[in-house]
Amino acid sequence: MEAERDRPSRARQGGGRTGGSAAYSGAIDPIPNLERLNVESTGPLQGLRVIELAQNLAGPYCTHILAGLGADVLKVERPGAGDAARAWGPPFIAGNGSIFAAANRGKRSITLDIAGPEGQRALWQLLEDADILVEAFRPGAFARLGFGPADVMRANPRLLYCSVLAYGEEGPLAQLAGYDPLMQAHGGLMSITGQADGPPARVGTSVVDMGTGMWLTIAILAALRQRDHSGRGSRISVALFDTAIAWNAYHLLGFLATGQLPGRMGTELPMIVPYGAFPCSDGEIMIAAANDGLFLRLCRALGLDAAVADSRFATNPRRVEQRAMLNEIVKGATARFTCDALLTHLRAAGVPCAPLLDVAAVAEDPQTLATGMISRMARDDGVDDFAVALPFRLDGARCPAGTPPPPLPG
Repeated sequence: MEAERDRPSRARQGGGRTGGSAAYSGAIDPIPNLERLNVESTGPLQGLRVIELAQNLAGPYCTHILAGLGADVLKVERPGAGDAARAWGPPFIAGNGSIFAAANRGKRSITLDIAGPEGQRALWQLLEDADILVEAFRPGAFARLGFGPADVMRANPRLLYCSVLAYGEEGPLAQLAGYDPLMQAHGGLMSITGQADGPPARVGTSVVDMGTGMWLTIAILAALRQRDHSGRGSRISVALFDTAIAWNAYHLLGFLATGQLPGRMGTELPMIVPYGAFPCSDGEIMIAAANDGLFLRLCRALGLDAAVADSRFATNPRRVEQRAMLNEIVKGATARFTCDALLTHLRAAGVPCAPLLDVAAVAEDPQTLATGMISRMARDDGVDDFAVALPFRLDGARCPAGTPPPPLPG
């Protein structure tokens, strides 16, 4: 293959990389539009080099997590256009769609035409010293350019070669492209989302894309641990369709065991009652009386002594059988309260409940502000830059927000 013949050779020791912290120095000077800087990062993945050839959301969300954990992520984009998610808007943030802004913090970016010999030589130079490659081509497409797993891992045996696929590596649909709503539809998620008397609905955020990025991150962390022992890299693949099936696990298992098809239930859950949105005089709140003890607390807080004494409601399976009747009893009691009053009353009684907030209310909610999940910084141009943190803490601290999403190199 042309790319294999043109690939530069660099001496390696034990399959590891050279160059230390002087990231991408020397041999890669000829690479066009690569910002040459000494990457300074902190975090448990500090020192790891990630090459991303992915766009949209699933692959970039994985590398967004890796960057948040301290890895040096270099995003390789198409000349002129870049990641398609840059144009997904409005809303736009600093010229990029909000999906791009949410999944590309802490990265650097270059543009390469990897269909041409110059771009291929540059990519080989980057991959030679990388720890992780994340690619999201259709099956076989990257290999046809000379960058298949066998070729790349022969040159860099310690590399984790990660592929983000639509339907996986096998099966009649393996060659198709895929997007989050297609997988929500094909994987059954839309069939169980929405009101019982309404049409199927897409979950309002890209759960399949982001979930696939999370699963890939988990696999990468496991493979890095394995590499610590073996000294060798791994071939990893994830599929959007697999993620959709995994998110549907308990519904699938229930159907396979009983033949009963789950349906749409709005805010409710088929196997627990009372569990869903209940009316107040000025709106609704969510209540989750997920076990017998919580049901007793709910009834006592609402003055439903008759329900406590009714044997038809004594256990959760019995309550599920009497779902319609019990829900009407609870609704009659909750409707006497305002939302704020009922939340205060039930929380004081130890009953799990929550308000139904829109995005604006979430952004201003005292609990949101207290968590530190949203940070606000001033960019060089004076415009506010907001970031949503990775949703965990290490030793009590959030991972740094990192730099804003990179501009598309000219």
